[in-house]
Amino acid sequence: MAAGLQSASRRGRRSGRRRPLAEINVTPFVDVMLVLLIVFMVTAPLLVAGVPVDLPKTQAKPLGENREPLTVTIKRDGTIYLQTTPVSEDQLVAKLTAIASNGLEERIHVRGDAAVDYGRVMEVMGALSSAGFTHIGLVTSPPKPKEHDQ
Repeated sequence: MAAGLQSASRRGRRSGRRRPLAEINVTPFVDVMLVLLIVFMVTAPLLVAGVPVDLPKTQAKPLGENREPLTVTIKRDGTIYLQTTPVSEDQLVAKLTAIASNGLEERIHVRGDAAVDYGRVMEVMGALSSAGFTHIGLVTSPPKPKEHDQ
């Protein structure tokens, strides 16, 4: 009988003692991660913009850059200049590739006269882009200040 009381008292002590729960509750972590996933899925398409294009006569501030980029100029009559040297459209890509110190990563600024056909400027930019140059920008001039009537 004493053995029966002893085993009962042991069971009573064991049931009174609880082991600490050693599992990590990941439900709040999963909830936060799903919310972040949804936020990033919604905002990611908004961050991807098209090609940044500066059109003539804008209020845009100039970019602060250390090195001078290569300049391609299209005059009113449609002639193309690389820096200050006239070149044909066929020779433009070859000459740019030869003088570009950063290779296809070289910054190229395209300056088009305001009277030049937009299609002509796009032909030159298309030739540069299809050659693999990725940093192509249009150069603009700031607008004339408006005169205030007094």
